[in-house]
Amino acid sequence: MAGHSKWANIKHRKGAQDAKRGKIFTKMIKEISVAVKEGGDDISSNPRLRTAIQNAKGVNMPRENIERAIKKASGSDADTYLEVTYEGYAPNGIAIFIECTTDNINRTVADVRAIFNKNDGELGKNGSLEFLFDRKGLFVINTAMINMNLEEFEMELIDFGLEEFEVQDETCTLICEFEQFGTMQDKLNDMAITVQSAEIQRIPHDTKKLSLDQSVKIMNIVEKFEENDDVQKVFHNLKVSEELISELNNS
Repeated sequence: MAGHSKWANIKHRKGAQDAKRGKIFTKMIKEISVAVKEGGDDISSNPRLRTAIQNAKGVNMPRENIERAIKKASGSDADTYLEVTYEGYAPNGIAIFIECTTDNINRTVADVRAIFNKNDGELGKNGSLEFLFDRKGLFVINTAMINMNLEEFEMELIDFGLEEFEVQDETCTLICEFEQFGTMQDKLNDMAITVQSAEIQRIPHDTKKLSLDQSVKIMNIVEKFEENDDVQKVFHNLKVSEELISELNNS
């Protein structure tokens, strides 16, 4: 399980792009709001809220901001958000899958369509590209939180849905079946391991390799989507090479 994984092709975006945008707190607040609306403000009985709070802490969101978001979402004047997805193609046949949380669907679909159109892409029909991606649970953990040999830790998690296990620098990344997300989360909690982030990802079955210039253009389009306040996550099937990561980090 250790070694190369499909996650290697998309993990760059999660770190570098989110940090560059500086809008991550807004997205976290929306996720907290949806979680409270869906399952109430009791963390002990609302796993989605627990995950949202965990992820907010993982990006150093202040506790008072988290508490304020929960309180607001619990009130009668709370914003009402809908979760919607959009799919389309960027240039060179790169598939783009977008997850949004919005209080105005008409505005959101217009914004998404405009980004596709202005960048030689095309918005597709819902469901047209979903088959290109697998939904997986993904956990990121600081290795300092793991109080055992990493191989033993990996073996411990296999019975709880672990599919891939990757260690890079001081970070451990776990991928599990979508259906086992809650089971894996409970197991990590039982082991008293605090995760940096826990989320559902759409991982492409296969990735498409383009030239460096073409790849940079695709990532610029991805960033345009991510800069939209209604967009929570963007997935794609572009192969992200070390050369591309270096180019993006230096731009």
